[in-house]
Order: sequence, then structure tokens, then C-alpha cells
Amino acid sequence: MPQRVVVTGIGIISAIGFDTKGVIDSLLAQRPGIGRLSHIDSMYRDEIPVAEIAATNDELLQLANPGISGNYSRTSLLGIIAAKQAIADAHIELSAPCRTGLISATTVGGMDRTEIFYKGYLANNKKGRLRNVVTHDCGDSTEKIADCTRIKDFITTINTACSSSANAILLGARLIGQGKLDRVLAGGVDALTLFTLNGFNSLMILDRNACMPFDENRNGLNLGEGSGFLVLESEETAIRENKKIYGLVKGGGNACDAYHQTASSPEGQGAFLSMQLALAAAGLAPEEISYINAHGTGTKNNDLSEGVALERIFPSGVPPFSSTKSFTGHTLGAAGGIEAVLSILALQHQWIYPNLNFVTPMNELGFAPVTTFITDRPIRNIMSNSFGFGGNNSTLIFSRY
Repeated sequence: MPQRVVVTGIGIISAIGFDTKGVIDSLLAQRPGIGRLSHIDSMYRDEIPVAEIAATNDELLQLANPGISGNYSRTSLLGIIAAKQAIADAHIELSAPCRTGLISATTVGGMDRTEIFYKGYLANNKKGRLRNVVTHDCGDSTEKIADCTRIKDFITTINTACSSSANAILLGARLIGQGKLDRVLAGGVDALTLFTLNGFNSLMILDRNACMPFDENRNGLNLGEGSGFLVLESEETAIRENKKIYGLVKGGGNACDAYHQTASSPEGQGAFLSMQLALAAAGLAPEEISYINAHGTGTKNNDLSEGVALERIFPSGVPPFSSTKSFTGHTLGAAGGIEAVLSILALQHQWIYPNLNFVTPMNELGFAPVTTFITDRPIRNIMSNSFGFGGNNSTLIFSRY
């Protein structure tokens, strides 16, 4: 019989808080982290709002306190901070006889350092410091997190665009469920870079104002940065070590509609399949979902596609849902990890987050997101959606323990 997988630790850093307490304070105050770009020298500094973490790389280095000398990208530092929080929260003792893995997701990798290299390279007669590019690949941040947390049994990196962190958690749960590992630190991290800012701007899907997920007048997303990690453990290990248990990873699903390089299918086929697979894996009926943390980027295409898929998967009525990207921005490869942490907090505190900036229901949909902070209804099962470019769609379901 497969092992049940539980969550025993959480860690997060984002534009709305440097840790769980800071994030909760911002959520309760309905205070978003979206504002002016400060730490990147961009021509769009005053034009394109972002959800940036209010700290320089030097300040993040002090906060991360890696204890190991080396070249650290902003991505690595953010990942180390959230990973250390999750491990401390789970009271993990790595000397214990447990097989421990690390599955970290990212799409940007150490690109912020690469941009520094090229700026100097072009300005200095094509000479640059190679130390600024050795952190470029996505696996570098994973290795840095592994070194700082001393995890050695299993280490891998996932990059499936904006579903990356959700897939990291899915893989971690699967490895534990199949008895391959006893516990896994799973999640992801991404930092803001010129490459992503300019790239998404070229796609013409960045809003010049605060994003409005699922609003008829939505006009694009706000990029963000941050990191979110969960400590997953087999129920047997958690009980044996008398761990605090936040909840169950009840099920998950991954599907690819392969419709377009960046756009979601009009029928929401990939989203529908991932939610359908997640419900089947969790052994739940659609009406048993208490709340949906939607992907909800705020783009014309995504919100309509996800909305259509929600109508298909919940024919008797869509449960309360909202997009927390209206707080954190779209953190790309980190989104699934950050939103998994927010889902666990929602389970723990029994609340539903508001969808900020919502005004007008979409003409094509017969339902709308939650716009107030709800604390007066039982939350048993939470569905968290993460959909990526290329049609890679993932859904996680977390349940009360």
C-alpha cells in the first residue's frame, strides 16, 4: 500500500513577506507586494509594476547566511532562505536514519548574474568575469540549496515553466509514496531579471497597472519573485518522529495539451485534464473541494481558459476560488511552491484569500472569484493550479489531516 504523504514544514519569501509571519500579516491586511521596480536597472522601471522583494543581493546574502563561500545568484539566495525556513519548521535532524531528497524548481536560474557578466563584457572590450556566469544553469541553485541544507540522498531540478514547483512537489510525493524516499524538501524559486521582464513584455502580456485576475477588463500579469518550499514526509516517518502535521498531499495531476508554445487552449483541455487527474488520485468528488487557489495570471487567454476548465470540472458549481498572484505577482517557476505554502496556511487557519482588484465579472463565465477574506466556513480540501508555457499543466490537492 502506498505511503501517505504529509506536510511537516513550510518556508516562504516573497514580495509580501520575508517569512511565514510576514506573509500572513500582508494577507490579513490585504496588502499586495506589487509596486515599482527598484533593484534592476531597466528602462521600464517606472512603467511596468512588479512584485519585487525589497532587499538587495547583499541583504539577501546576510539573511541566507549560507555558511559556504561561493558565487550566489539572487535565485540561489531566495531558495536558500525559504528552504532553511522549511527545514527549521519541520525540525529535521539530518543525522536521523531517513532517506532525504531535494527537488527544486526554477526557470530563471542564475540569469541575474549572467546579465551582470554581459554588461561588463560589452563595456570592457569584451572582457568579463566568468564567476558571474558559472551560476547560470538552473541546477546551480539546487546544488547551492543542497549544500546549505546538507541534503545528499537525492537531488534534482525541474523546469516545466510556470508549473515547475507544482511538479517538484508532485515528484516528491510520488517518491515518498512509492517508498523511494522518507522525506523530501520540494518547491521552487525564481528571481526577477531583465530577461524575463523584457521577454514577457515582448509577448505583450504585462499589465501596466496592478493585475486583475478573472476580471473582464484584465490586461495582463505582474511578474514577481520569491521562493516557496514544503517538507514532505511519509506519514510513518512523521508519526515516528512526533512531527507537527500541516496536512496531506492528497493527490495531484499533470497533463500537457501541447496546444501552443505560450497560449492555453480555448477549451482549457490541459487544465481540465490536470484537475481531473488530481481529483482521481485524491479519491475526491468535485463537490468535496472547499477552495481553489487558481493559476489566475490576469492575462486574457489564461483566465478564460482556466475559467472554462473550471466550469467543465465543476458542473454543479465552481467552489470558492481566487488568484493569490494579485498579492505576490506571477513568480514563474516558484509560483507552485509559493501557492502551495499559501494553500497549507489556508488549511491551517481555515480561511480563503480574496482575489484583489476584481471589479467586473467576465462575460464568458457565469461565476466570479472571492473578493473578501473568508473565515467562516470549513476548509477541508484545497486545489492549487499551476499552468505553464507549452501546455504543461499541474494540479495539487492538499487536505486537512
